[in-house]
Amino acid sequence: MAKGNLYIVTAPSGAGKTTLVKALLAADPHIQLSVSFTTRAPREGEVNGRDYHFVERAEFERMINNCEFLEYAEVYGNYYGTSQTWINSVIESGRDILLEIDWQGAQQVRRLFPDAIGIFVLPPSLDVLEQRLRGRGKDSDEVIARRMKVAREEISHVDEADYVIVNEHVDDAVRDIIAVVRAGRLGLAQQSERHTALISALKG
Repeated sequence: MAKGNLYIVTAPSGAGKTTLVKALLAADPHIQLSVSFTTRAPREGEVNGRDYHFVERAEFERMINNCEFLEYAEVYGNYYGTSQTWINSVIESGRDILLEIDWQGAQQVRRLFPDAIGIFVLPPSLDVLEQRLRGRGKDSDEVIARRMKVAREEISHVDEADYVIVNEHVDDAVRDIIAVVRAGRLGLAQQSERHTALISALKG
């Protein structure tokens, strides 16, 4: 059985990453979203085990010390991390996994999974990004200024990705991310494992 692919989706806050990921998961039943662990409090409507595994800071740090994370990072004062055991088991079963993480986490994952496929989502401009952040109506000017500063740092790592999607028109961006995932399944190594007998017969 061919192993599954590991897809890493990275973007600055406000670029529309979550919207694209939800659309991809709805369109493709063969890819599964990794549910991260976090120390931040649940937001309204979030469910433990579905959106995140919500844990106390002491528990998260215990997991760090036990090397249970494939990657982890501290963002805005809260920890976020991905279970390495779960990732390994799903990939070995042949299913694809999608990680929705920041550039720091992406770097950590690539060190252990060099074949991971990186997708970076960009806004059409910094002005549009700021408009989207303000449009949420949740953050103060100070918080938005901090998020914009972090966004510039995040965007500086765009050249570490394999694919870049500019999310100007969401319908186009959804088609793009679906196309990237489908293309990832057509690589020679995976197709050779899936269709060993066919390829051998066709080659004579």
